[in-house]
Amino acid sequence: MQLKHLFTEDRAVSPVIGVILMVAITVILAAVIGTFVLGLGDQVSETAPQASFAFDYDGSELTITHESGEQIDGGLVTVTGDVNVSDPNNKWSDLGASQISAGESVIIQSSGDDAFTEGETVRVVWTSESGSTSSTLQKWTYSG
Repeated sequence: MQLKHLFTEDRAVSPVIGVILMVAITVILAAVIGTFVLGLGDQVSETAPQASFAFDYDGSELTITHESGEQIDGGLVTVTGDVNVSDPNNKWSDLGASQISAGESVIIQSSGDDAFTEGETVRVVWTSESGSTSSTLQKWTYSG
């Protein structure tokens, strides 16, 4: 009779499961709080804007136009590559508008003599306000 009572008794299972669940919840909360304390949570919100740029080259000047997408702070966007611009930072806000919205454009020239040569590349690069994240929004390569 004692043996049958041993296998049908299940009161001891409940406290064990309760302790396991409490430990799991504590570990998850510690991980979430730890990521925000260490600043890892801030990087999640620093995603690159979604924008499309068009490049029009007429043989001497390259016009870069914001076609569509989010409005972007011009101080966070640089034009890099084989370009000749007067500002050493190549910031869009120094080359054109402070806010980049659809239709805004800048005109740049090749870093060479007057024209782009085969394989020269120009990139529109966005950098987050904190400077910890950057992304190439659009790239153009001269193909002759």
